[in-house]
Amino acid sequence: MSTTIDQLSPRSSAGDMSLRRSIDILSAGVAGIVLAPVFLILAAAIWLESGRPILYSQLRLGQNGTVFRIYKFRKFRADCDDRGSPLTMEHDDRLTRIGRVLAAFKLDELPQFWNVLRGDMSIVGPRPESLAFADCFANGFEKILEHKPGLFGPCQVIFRHESKLFPAGSSVQDFYREVVFPAKAKIDLAYYPRRTAASDIGWVVRAGCAIVAQSMARKDR
Repeated sequence: MSTTIDQLSPRSSAGDMSLRRSIDILSAGVAGIVLAPVFLILAAAIWLESGRPILYSQLRLGQNGTVFRIYKFRKFRADCDDRGSPLTMEHDDRLTRIGRVLAAFKLDELPQFWNVLRGDMSIVGPRPESLAFADCFANGFEKILEHKPGLFGPCQVIFRHESKLFPAGSSVQDFYREVVFPAKAKIDLAYYPRRTAASDIGWVVRAGCAIVAQSMARKDR
C-alpha cells in the first residue's frame, strides 16, 4: 500500500476508450484460447473434490450502476450461498482445498474473461462491488461507477492481500465499509479519470508480476 495516489497514472485521452475495448476483446479472446487447458484442469479439480457446480455466479454493480452477473470458479463448499459474508477471509472455513489455491493466486477470477467479452467488464477497471456494499457509493464515491469494472487495476494489485487487513474481533463488514472501501475508492478516483491505455497495460503487468512473485515465495517455504 506504499504506492501513492499521485503516482498512479498520467492523464488519459478520449481516444483510449475505443482502443481499450479493442484490447479487451483481443486480450480476453487470446486468454480464453491459451488458458483453455488451465480452465479444464481447474474445473476437473473442483469437480473431483466437491462436485458441482463448477462455476459460481453473483450479481455485481457495473458501469453506471447497471447490475450484471459475474462468473468465477467456485472456491467455497457447494452448500454455501449468498447468505454468508460477502467477503473472503484469510482462513475462511467456507473454502475448499482447491478453493484456497484459487483464492491465493486469484485463479477463481479467470471465468471473468467471459464477462470481458460480453462487455460487462474490462481487462482494467475498478473491482466490481457486490450488491451488499451498494450503499458505499455515496458522497462522491458514486463517480467510480462511471467507469467499467475490470479484472485488473491499482486496487486489485495494492489490495491483493486484503483478507489480511481485517483486525481480529471487529465487524468485518463494518471495517470494510469504514476503512477498506474508502481507501480503494480514493485510489480509483485518482486513477481512472486520468488513465491511458499504456498505464492500464502497466497495471496488468504489475498484477502478473505480483502473482508470479507470490508463487515463487510459496515454493520457497
